[in-house]
Amino acid sequence: MSHGDDAYGPALEAAARHATAWLDSLPGRHVGPAVEAHDLTDVFGGSLPDQGLPADGVVDFLARAAEPGLMAMPSGRFFGWVIGGTLPAALAADWLVSAWDQNAGLRYATPAMAAIEEAAGTWLLDLLGLPAASDVGFVTGATMANFTGMAAGRWRLLADAGWDLDRDGLAGAPRIRCFVGRERHDTVDLGLRYLGLGQPAVVEADGQGRMVPAALDAALGAGSGPALVCLQAGNLHSGAFDPFSEAIRVARKHGAWVHIDGAFGLWAAASPELRHLTDGFDGADSWGTDAHKTLNVPYDCGIAIVRDAPALRAAMGLHASYLVHDAEGPGDPFEKVPELSRRARGVPVWAALRSLGRDGVAAQVNGLARAAARIAAGLRGIDGVEVLNDVQFTQVSLAFGDDDTTRAVTARIIADGRVWMSGSRWQDRDILRVSVSNWRTGADDIEIAVDAVRSALGAVRAH
Repeated sequence: MSHGDDAYGPALEAAARHATAWLDSLPGRHVGPAVEAHDLTDVFGGSLPDQGLPADGVVDFLARAAEPGLMAMPSGRFFGWVIGGTLPAALAADWLVSAWDQNAGLRYATPAMAAIEEAAGTWLLDLLGLPAASDVGFVTGATMANFTGMAAGRWRLLADAGWDLDRDGLAGAPRIRCFVGRERHDTVDLGLRYLGLGQPAVVEADGQGRMVPAALDAALGAGSGPALVCLQAGNLHSGAFDPFSEAIRVARKHGAWVHIDGAFGLWAAASPELRHLTDGFDGADSWGTDAHKTLNVPYDCGIAIVRDAPALRAAMGLHASYLVHDAEGPGDPFEKVPELSRRARGVPVWAALRSLGRDGVAAQVNGLARAAARIAAGLRGIDGVEVLNDVQFTQVSLAFGDDDTTRAVTARIIADGRVWMSGSRWQDRDILRVSVSNWRTGADDIEIAVDAVRSALGAVRAH
């Protein structure tokens, strides 16, 4: 193995060549993978060879062998789950992050990373209209963003109740009552479980999945003690937003900490056209989102935002003799996330924001919502297609009569491969869900999506 001056050159050139070929293939390739994981087990597995390969040979083998097992998630025709693409500036910045290889936990050790992430955090708060003094942490995804915000809430609620969580742990602590909407994302429950807070109380939601404030008031009023309320910006199936002003007013009346799960929907606040969907959300205590979704930066990058900076740093931080802390400024990055060592995830966020600017972010968010509306409009004109939700943001939920037909249409679409749309279950029905999350989705992709659904439904009916 060479360790000379040219050790990286051939491997990086090979990686750039294969990455470019992959990106160039996206407009026309079958969206789904051509093989399953078990088909590739022997290709990548077996006994570890005694002799190594040159780095560029490893990259060549990796790219060629993996290609059949890749899903075209960065394609403008991928509408599965809620997975965004990657903006060019963000992708290139992420390559730089890997090359720089900085452990971004300490301001003292990596001042450039700290400065870039702090700038990105400031821009985000301004762009989304959130309190300027809030702390911003870059975590792995929306799950850990929610976990982090709720961890700060747990610390503050117990401290206000006179309980020293750091010293005494949870055993014997006052019970924190947790409240979620009936249609919250399951990762909220997962975060509560990670925090040892147990199963939440479920509050009734309306037909689009929005929490009902009167039901929240009744649930909070039925007991006493510390309370944590989780609201939602962007329902997974309908795209709907909880009525933040009313719900937060109710929560405040009962002294609750309010966290908002805005995995993809928080970005509506960046658009003057869509900001009304988030009215009142700035009155919460913490917010979680995922920059890979609506903003389109590479995996992985969630964002945790907490108004109460001391609570966040108390919940996440540590002090050790070998760590050199920056005595001034906004605190070390590791004090805002559940990691000490991590890559500089905020750098691609900075690059995305700098490449788009305020107007570009708004245009991107608007474009995703308009594409969803256009897909819904095209599908409404097809006999046998039911659009089940009010299409306000980026989600479209469809059914085709009975569950068997819906499942069959979904399977046909996936087998056809021109687009990828994922099945789900909503309000006791099997559905096909279209999530528009990629900056690359254009007019041609929308037409292909509508035609793919039309063709699949026709084939199922004919069969």
